[in-house]
Amino acid sequence: MDLLFTLLATVVALGLLVTIHEYGHFWVARRCGVKVLRFSVGFGPALYSWYDKRGTEYAIAAIPLGGYVKMLDEREGPVDPAELDQAFNRKDVKQRIAVVAAGPVANFLLAIVAFWLIAVFGITTLAPVLGPVESGSVAERAGLVQGLEVVEVDGTPTRSWQDVNLQLIRRLGETGQMQIKAVESAGAMPQNYTLVLSDWLRGTDQPDPISALGLSSWQPDVPPRVGEVSAGGAAEAAGLQADDLIVSIDGEPVDNWLTQVVPAIQANADRPLDIGIERDGRPMTLNLVPQGREQNGQVSGFAGLGVAAFEWPEGMIREIDYNPLVAIPVAVGKTWDMTVLTLESLKKMLTGLVSAKNLSGPITIAKVAGASAKSGPESFLNFIAYLSISLGVLNLLPIPVLDGGHLVYYAAEWIRGKPLSERLQAWGLQIGVALIACVMLFAIFNDISRLGS
Repeated sequence: MDLLFTLLATVVALGLLVTIHEYGHFWVARRCGVKVLRFSVGFGPALYSWYDKRGTEYAIAAIPLGGYVKMLDEREGPVDPAELDQAFNRKDVKQRIAVVAAGPVANFLLAIVAFWLIAVFGITTLAPVLGPVESGSVAERAGLVQGLEVVEVDGTPTRSWQDVNLQLIRRLGETGQMQIKAVESAGAMPQNYTLVLSDWLRGTDQPDPISALGLSSWQPDVPPRVGEVSAGGAAEAAGLQADDLIVSIDGEPVDNWLTQVVPAIQANADRPLDIGIERDGRPMTLNLVPQGREQNGQVSGFAGLGVAAFEWPEGMIREIDYNPLVAIPVAVGKTWDMTVLTLESLKKMLTGLVSAKNLSGPITIAKVAGASAKSGPESFLNFIAYLSISLGVLNLLPIPVLDGGHLVYYAAEWIRGKPLSERLQAWGLQIGVALIACVMLFAIFNDISRLGS
């Protein structure tokens, strides 16, 4: 069932991204007077197709890993003389640039819409208040201590741990100073803390920036009382019930769900644990064998247990939302920031500051699609926005066969007053295909390596 859900989430995500991208090309082509022969979502044989009154075929194809818009073009076959004025190759260079650029632009617009929806409907998040700071860490040397709330990283406001993490990711592989501004309590004056970085996490595979600085998020004292037990899970098989109070694990006393119960279960996948409980005032010992599940490339234990309801301290939970008008610049700014971050990450990957092992392929995309869909609409919309930005940036890279490569050719034609030679364009196409194939194979190798680990 999980596999089917993951496949469905992947098809929905990729289908939406591809459709929006190709519709960008299609919409501008039509307005430039180009005849569109086919609009296909997916590759391979058509599963379903239909025609509109202009003779354009719309198709849903069998392989949902891309799509294309086929336009009337003399370079791809004979064209009826009566339709020559509708051929793509007969349009002036500015119109061809507009048609090619429209696909990536549509992806950025989709990201803006997704971030706008998140901003309008709002999110519930934890305030970025520090938990225990690791002894001897970069954060401790800078003077950061438990209980401080991070309000800025390098001058950028941070209202959640996600904001903090994104700002830290920007500094991966760098040497220099990181400025963090934090407050002791609401209304207090912020204090500046300088963290010294030296080749920070350079070349690290799947880095965890927050813990690498020695930071952790503040956690409340949560009584280890069971709130719910999932049907068919390991906890039900062990005999655990709602309202059981867990008092020990393998003979070690426990009094906190988050810092003791959860880590113990996660660290013991497929290993038996003696769980001491109190039920209606009577002590009991049950044998629990957490089921192994893959999370973030590692196998963790999962028991199918939910904690009983508890109260977070006032001020720790943040409701972040905006009115529809204010949400527009917020969404545009978030899209811009993520686009810049994507470009910076690509640059660092090429220069070795960020490990190329972080490059992900279709397997990882599918896993993240499924996980984000399970987490709820906000998480799935975030995933759609990030992936759409990545697709837009990728397609604008100046590599022949991608939209960016075509834009380079047309820009050169605009400057020179005539197109580049067909021989040069053919060489570029061959190089581009080879380069993209190598990158895709490497990304798939990374995916398989993560599965193996």
